[in-house]
Amino acid sequence: MEKEYVVLVDKKNKVLGTAPKLQTHNNNTQLHRGFSLFLFNKRGDLLLQKRSSKKKTWPLVWSNSCCGHPRLNESSIDAAKRRLEFELGINRAHIFEIIPNFQYKVEKDGIMENEICPILIGFTNQNPLINKDEVEAVDWIPWLSFLSDLSNNPNKYSPWCILEVDILKNNKNFLSLYNKFTS
Repeated sequence: MEKEYVVLVDKKNKVLGTAPKLQTHNNNTQLHRGFSLFLFNKRGDLLLQKRSSKKKTWPLVWSNSCCGHPRLNESSIDAAKRRLEFELGINRAHIFEIIPNFQYKVEKDGIMENEICPILIGFTNQNPLINKDEVEAVDWIPWLSFLSDLSNNPNKYSPWCILEVDILKNNKNFLSLYNKFTS
């Protein structure tokens, strides 16, 4: 498997260079590009993933459908498609960028995430085939049930997922696309 890199950026998302992904994620992680995808089926259920025990950041924590890092000169949507197929075996999805410049910084167990992380939503009719090196388990959950569980059990979920859902749940573009694809 080829070595993965992250794209380092400044606060205005200007490229500063690249760095090895695993070495970059530490207690002083530099700002870099990421993406975060919330994938739904035609019933309106959200695909959640439990991160693999092999992950350096937030192992065995439930999170949104797929997260990752675009390569240099790769769009967030293309990166999401690449990672969606690699992690979950899904190669057919309609993906839309809802929030292009979401930025967050969180820390756990001496590992920090520090990303400019577009929030994406997608729709698929495929069921996942998980890559056990990336994903421990998956679950399709109705959106409203997920919102309730997130509210009642926030420690179960990744911090970026919580922050992003807080933005998405009232976003008109998200609600419009969700209603269009799940009606």
